[in-house]
Amino acid sequence: MKTAIQNLTPAFSIHPGAMILDEILANDYTQSSLAKKVGMNKSQLNETIKGKRDVNAELAILLEAALGLPAQYWLNLQNQYDIDKAKVENKAIERIKAIKDFSKVESFIPKKYLKKQCIISGDPMKDLPKVYDVYKVSNLEGLISEYQSPQYARFKQSEKLDVDKTNLIAWVKFSEYTAKDFEASKFKPEVKNELVAELRKVIYENKDVHKRVRAVLRQYGIKLLYQQKADKVPIDGYAFWSDDNPTIAMTLRHKRLDNFAFTLFHELGHIFLHLLNDKSKEIIDLSNSDNDFKKSKEEVEADDFALDHLIPKEKWENFLLKSPISESMIREFANEIGINPSIIFGRYCYESKKYNFKTTISHVIG
Repeated sequence: MKTAIQNLTPAFSIHPGAMILDEILANDYTQSSLAKKVGMNKSQLNETIKGKRDVNAELAILLEAALGLPAQYWLNLQNQYDIDKAKVENKAIERIKAIKDFSKVESFIPKKYLKKQCIISGDPMKDLPKVYDVYKVSNLEGLISEYQSPQYARFKQSEKLDVDKTNLIAWVKFSEYTAKDFEASKFKPEVKNELVAELRKVIYENKDVHKRVRAVLRQYGIKLLYQQKADKVPIDGYAFWSDDNPTIAMTLRHKRLDNFAFTLFHELGHIFLHLLNDKSKEIIDLSNSDNDFKKSKEEVEADDFALDHLIPKEKWENFLLKSPISESMIREFANEIGINPSIIFGRYCYESKKYNFKTTISHVIG
């Protein structure tokens, strides 16, 4: 504890002259009377009291004789003042540097979003190292390099995608940062079928879905994060590795159970099909991604994984052979395969383009 206190930087330094003035007042002296007593000009003593002159060994001995306080006491005060002054001046230099460095960093980070996440507070001395920690860099050059990473090349500003690249990178980095403190069991890919079965049951029952899905995934070694969305970042999901655990980050932009379930299983598809043997891989899925990305092999495979694990392919094809499709048929089929009817209904409307289908089936997440 002693060492920690010694390392603290005082808010300001106190010159021994302030203590001389206290003693003058306490003993009903005047500056003139004390100056005469120690053989100084009043102006010299006044400069010492104002901190413009130091207390040297000679003055310390004279003050001991005049005020009764040991000479070492006055020398210790002067020594501590010199140390504190040096610390305060050094701290000011550090702060000036932090202010200048943070002003350079500002163009590469979204201050509004990071402030909401309590990453920045307005104090550059605290904010700069925190930002570097979130972005996993050690300096401005590293931050610029991260910003220019090929990972984000397809998100360059354009009217077509309407994606704020700066916000997107911050969301991704904050998700990775948050995942570090999220604990999960050891990941065992061989129990995929058991995992899928449990998730389907939770979705079927539609009760405390967000909480229960996260608990199930944690049990099977997959981290699931629900992250607040950032402006102009219409992200559906992000699949990546956090230490030894595959991780999914979602924004919960959609309030529909079928949207949530599809996004969840889509990201699971990325984990089991694409991340399993490549811990460096990161896949960002935006709802309005360009067609080239949507038609990429990885995205098509993840879509198929989601579709087939939510509704078995053969059963779905047989269901579509029935005509016309009614709400009662949808509910009966949902009970037959053990999935919530909103999943059947949502997919049927999407594939048939019959969005005006009248139904009492609820899409609300329970």
